[in-house]
Amino acid sequence: MNYWLVKSEPEEFGYDDLEKAEKSMWEGVRNYQARNNLRAMAEGDQVLFYHSRQGLEIVGIAKVVTEAYPDPTAEKGDWSVVDLAPVRRLKQAVSLQEIKSREELEELGLVRNPRLSVMPIPDEAYQLILKMGGE
Repeated sequence: MNYWLVKSEPEEFGYDDLEKAEKSMWEGVRNYQARNNLRAMAEGDQVLFYHSRQGLEIVGIAKVVTEAYPDPTAEKGDWSVVDLAPVRRLKQAVSLQEIKSREELEELGLVRNPRLSVMPIPDEAYQLILKMGGE
């Protein structure tokens, strides 16, 4: 199993929305590196759900329920989507400030390449973030 992080603006589509939907297509990615990360996701992979702009925190865990397929919202280009389903909300959100304060997490894409919307998370970092979130 691999671990990932996806970023979304909570006012557009937050973790609450994912919980209400029970399953959602993760669409609209228009960055090649993020697209390639979507294509590398496998069914069952765990995904940290990060609220960008408002909150700046990891709030929950989702899972990949459908592997990459063509993005039906793309008017042109070679873009992909996956389907995600909620797993659970973290007991306590993990802020970007908390992540940046941990030396063990300084190499995370969230810290080093904060504009990327879909990124891999190493196993050790995933486990540490869960612990920081009260898991």
